[in-house]
Formats: sequence, structure tokens, C-alpha cells
Amino acid sequence: MSSPDAAFFEDLKVGQEYISPGRTVTETDVMIFAGLSGDYNVLHTDAEHMKGSLFGERIAHGLLGLAIQQGLASRGEPAAAHGLLAAVKWKFKGPIRLGDTIHVRSRIVGLKEGVEPGQQLVTVERQVMNQHGEVVQEGETEHVLGSRKP
Repeated sequence: MSSPDAAFFEDLKVGQEYISPGRTVTETDVMIFAGLSGDYNVLHTDAEHMKGSLFGERIAHGLLGLAIQQGLASRGEPAAAHGLLAAVKWKFKGPIRLGDTIHVRSRIVGLKEGVEPGQQLVTVERQVMNQHGEVVQEGETEHVLGSRKP
């Protein structure tokens, strides 16, 4: 279901899976995110310091990866594209390096009635994977999605 048309709760089934397109994380992404967030930690901004670190180079902000995955998921996953993000449970498993190309693998794992009439909750498991097939982030997102029923 990659249509730009509206998606409704009734259109979804537990077990449906989606793979996003890829996106390369760049130096520009990291520096803009540092400016927006105020997070100028040496992990992200000091190449010389990071040469001697566990990673051997600068890495992207974890929250930058989380933000990018939400955008990538919205390019095909109906809950992300048409629903309101309501909750996030997330793990940062490994670094996203400058130049990594990431994509998101999503699977619907829960569908339930929402609190408000006509609004339902969709729970999605997600994995952010780099170009080597390594899972660098994973977790669950919950989305409020409209229903065809009033």
C-alpha cells in the first residue's frame, strides 16, 4: 500500500510489512541537526577527537536517525503516512556513520480501538538498517489513524 491516497484503519492488517527507500546521511544533515538541536557534542562535530574514539570517526546524532526513519517510513507505510504519531519506544543499537545509507523495515503488530470515536491506534515495529544490513535502531511507534466508521 504505497498510494498517496488516504489510508484508513480498516485497510490495515497485523503482519503487513513495508520497506522504505534508502537515504544517505550526510555531513550537512549532521551539522544542520546540531544547529537545530543545540547538540554540538564532540561525537558529532569534532573529527580529530573522534579519530581516537570507539567509533574512529564522527557519528550522526541518534535523534537525527530517529527523525529520518520517521520520514522514510512515511514514504510507504500507511500508519506513518496518514496517521498522527502518538508514542515511541526506541533503542539505539549502533552508530549511524556519515555516509551510511539507511532504510526502514516496518511491520504492523497491533490494531486497537482509540479513545476518540473514529480514531484507532496502529502499533508498528520498525528497524533502521544501514547499507550493510546491520540494525542500528529499532523500536515501536504508535499512530492514531482515522476510521471509515463515524
